[in-house]
Amino acid sequence: MTVTHGRPLTAEITDILVAHCGLDADAAARAPAASLEELGMDSLALLELSAVVADRWQVSIPEQAGQLSIPAVADLVARRADPPGHTENGIVIDAPLPLVWEVTNEVANWTELFTEYAVVEILHRDGHTVRFRLTMYPDENGVSWSWVSERTADPVSRQVRAHRVETGPFEYMRIHWRYTEEAGGTRMTWTQDFAMKPTAPVDNAAMTERINTNSVVQLTVIKDRVERIARQRAEHSDTGRDEPTGAGDE
Repeated sequence: MTVTHGRPLTAEITDILVAHCGLDADAAARAPAASLEELGMDSLALLELSAVVADRWQVSIPEQAGQLSIPAVADLVARRADPPGHTENGIVIDAPLPLVWEVTNEVANWTELFTEYAVVEILHRDGHTVRFRLTMYPDENGVSWSWVSERTADPVSRQVRAHRVETGPFEYMRIHWRYTEEAGGTRMTWTQDFAMKPTAPVDNAAMTERINTNSVVQLTVIKDRVERIARQRAEHSDTGRDEPTGAGDE
């Protein structure tokens, strides 16, 4: 249920229709699935509704809104007032690009690379595409979130595109990884585009803030761990040894 200022948005739309458009509140309560036209809202009433909604939420309502029920109008307003989420976060890792690419794209070892994943299960591989299940450590409520994702790596362009197959609270989640060489090492950038379902516990804005906060943490952890592997490999190369270096080895 979409909530604004502590009240269901459906209730706020109903209040607007009653106060400004002449809606019979009892009739609306008896027929919650009825369209605005079926509830007696004419074109003037819809214009008034559109004006109030535009003023309150900076959202425009289409002319066809008369064919929608009050909950459907509320959902439309919620979606347009809460634009899709978009984040972009990156970090420079003091390591050569081939090593950064190798370590960060070995999904089976992500429990050693990230601090948030408890289990990684590889479900299918097809060339540079891998489908896998991620399970996180329990959150503050004791819930272990789990979902299936699929990612395709392009070793020529040094880009990866991924998406959630099991979307959970997301309507969709798409992730784009980019790797570029620059002074000081390799820049790895994550771009995420997503939208939350109306039933999700948080909206797009809240999830955007959460992803931005968590990405900084995880990118810093990955930087430290990949740079450690780079130092270990350099040391092994200097001494002529060929030994495993831990996380990221294949």
